[in-house]
Amino acid sequence: MKNFTVPVVLSISVFVLGCSQPEPPKTKKVPAEFVEYGHKRTDDYYWLNNRVDSAVIQHLRAENAYTDAMLKHTENLQKTIYDELVARIEQNYQSLPTRENGYWYYIRYEEGKQYPFYCRKKGDLTTGEEIFLNVPQMAAGHQIFMVRGYSVSPSNRLLAYGIDTTGNRQCALYMKNIATSKLSPEVISNTSGNYEWANDNTTLFYVVNDNTIRAYRVMKHALGADPASDREVYSEPDSTFSVRLSSTRDHKYIFIASQSTLTSEWRYLAADRPGARPELVQPRQHDVLYSLEDHEGDQFFVYTNKDAKNFKLVRAPIHNPGMGNWKDVIPHRPDTLLQGAVVFTKYIVAQQKIGGLSQILVIDRGKSESHYVDFAEEAYVATMYPATDAYNLDSIRYVYTSLTSPRSDYMYNLASRQKVLLKQEKVGGGYDGKLYETRRVAATAGDGVKVPISIVYRKSLFKGDGSNPMLLYAYGSYGASTEPYFNSSVISLLDRGFVYGIAHIRGGQEMGRQWYEDGKVLKKKNTFTDFIACAQYLSDQNFTSKGKLFANGASAGGMLMGAVTNMRPDLFRGVLAEVPWMDVVTDMENSSLPLTTLEYDEWGHPDIKEQYEYMLSWSPYDNVKDAAYPAILATGGLNDTQVPYFSPAKWVARVREHNTGKNPVIFKVNMGAGHSGESGRFERQKLTALKYAFIIDLAGK
Repeated sequence: MKNFTVPVVLSISVFVLGCSQPEPPKTKKVPAEFVEYGHKRTDDYYWLNNRVDSAVIQHLRAENAYTDAMLKHTENLQKTIYDELVARIEQNYQSLPTRENGYWYYIRYEEGKQYPFYCRKKGDLTTGEEIFLNVPQMAAGHQIFMVRGYSVSPSNRLLAYGIDTTGNRQCALYMKNIATSKLSPEVISNTSGNYEWANDNTTLFYVVNDNTIRAYRVMKHALGADPASDREVYSEPDSTFSVRLSSTRDHKYIFIASQSTLTSEWRYLAADRPGARPELVQPRQHDVLYSLEDHEGDQFFVYTNKDAKNFKLVRAPIHNPGMGNWKDVIPHRPDTLLQGAVVFTKYIVAQQKIGGLSQILVIDRGKSESHYVDFAEEAYVATMYPATDAYNLDSIRYVYTSLTSPRSDYMYNLASRQKVLLKQEKVGGGYDGKLYETRRVAATAGDGVKVPISIVYRKSLFKGDGSNPMLLYAYGSYGASTEPYFNSSVISLLDRGFVYGIAHIRGGQEMGRQWYEDGKVLKKKNTFTDFIACAQYLSDQNFTSKGKLFANGASAGGMLMGAVTNMRPDLFRGVLAEVPWMDVVTDMENSSLPLTTLEYDEWGHPDIKEQYEYMLSWSPYDNVKDAAYPAILATGGLNDTQVPYFSPAKWVARVREHNTGKNPVIFKVNMGAGHSGESGRFERQKLTALKYAFIIDLAGK
């Protein structure tokens, strides 16, 4: 289908920093031609894909030098904002403990330290503390240090954990004795960070990645043995599926899940029988998602969208768990998205979304009665979770937060309906939630659909006449709902007169499963036009105005930034495109790239002509045009395996080439990090300070 050629180099990279006016790097052109379905595309910047080319590294460093020069006059502002951001962080933080297998587990931070301690206490919280991962000590000397996942053995003595020191999602697996801190001699590379112990306390199941960093193979390791002798338990041959491990709360069963965007298939084995062959639950059927939530006696509880667009909960006999034997426990409701459920002896507690807002449904199994937990604000998030691994519980915990309310953890008695506040996030810097107001409004999309927007501002600084600058954030992909969580960093904007908003656009799942389906593949443009409708509405309603409106998105949300900037460059004063995926068509044709094969059902398959042409019609990189673009700050990470650094690098070069205006287009690339940027809790605030300084400076605040 595709022909590809790379002609000779046409120009040489030049970078000039004038004494008074910085000049952007002159990105050399090496035209690469792509021919699909008789259509020819030319990519002058394809050479930037080669990270081992010294010229690429030199170019990225030149981009950073240009960004530093362009923002040098904001250095004092960046430092001020950074200090504000750090001041709001609770220095001596400790999470609420959760109980598992006789121990209470929690993490805590100490003042001034970038990384947490992973801790536990045996029996009750009055006993002595065990630190089983001293991350501040382990991270010494590393720019990036991430604990991607861990698992404690049923004996409570052994720990398996995955460490990523580059940000590329390839974890080294270590095992150690918690009591002695003695490491097992073997180290297993290229794991996904997903581990489960068998009940014999010597067998560890783990998942490894393929060359595209797709988690695809489950392996079985005997503690202390040479990893070369590890045996394969399951391998996923379909490159559009990835694999992960999980287990029941009582660790009686271990699950192996294979899942693509639209389809899943699960296997299980008894944790007491690590040598057994995993049993298939239900063969995969296209467009049928299911997951094993837990078990009770001889029954599995299954969460599924089979004949239930917004999902339902069913039960199935363990000895014959195929869908022919599924019986409804929480039936499907067209107006309610079921997001999950926890099953207790006397109760079932379900996480739902109704009208775009979180709901927690409590079902009394003995009385066949139910009720909802009561919440008050217009825009909020409430997420339930069990405090322990026990099944005979009469209470849960839930997290409540909103754009003005810091995270608050409550205990909720399922019988008496009494709420008890257990812990509230401490926000430094003199934050007072009563000074701010949150709103929930709706814009009308071009097809008449109402798109919710969550808004927050400082009451004393909000004018309502269009004079306030505004930052509008959105994501809109993968069915991921962008919730109105409290975000202490945006206070630095609100206190300077900004309005902050979240557009709950299609492609997410805020309004149910159909909301997602109407924002992917051949309906993907709804995501972009929804965001534009929200931006226009906020301007029309005088929350802000076109000359003061800023847009922000990251990853797939960064791709959104590229699409809407091409479609309506006049609408935005500035755009923050964080680790943005921009070269959609070329990347989707390259099955050797991470994530490509996993996402055909999300964006489209280039081997299907209709889907190829539709992707080409909106791909941000392919649709850059001659226009007066808004000011742009793009970010990237050299070690990013989710959105490669070259995606924003090429897009920035092409936008500069076609920009008929004078707004700056700058690119900040982290030369030592991946998709998530810096891993230290303070260090990561520096990029936030830079982004905010960029838009505050443009807004003249």
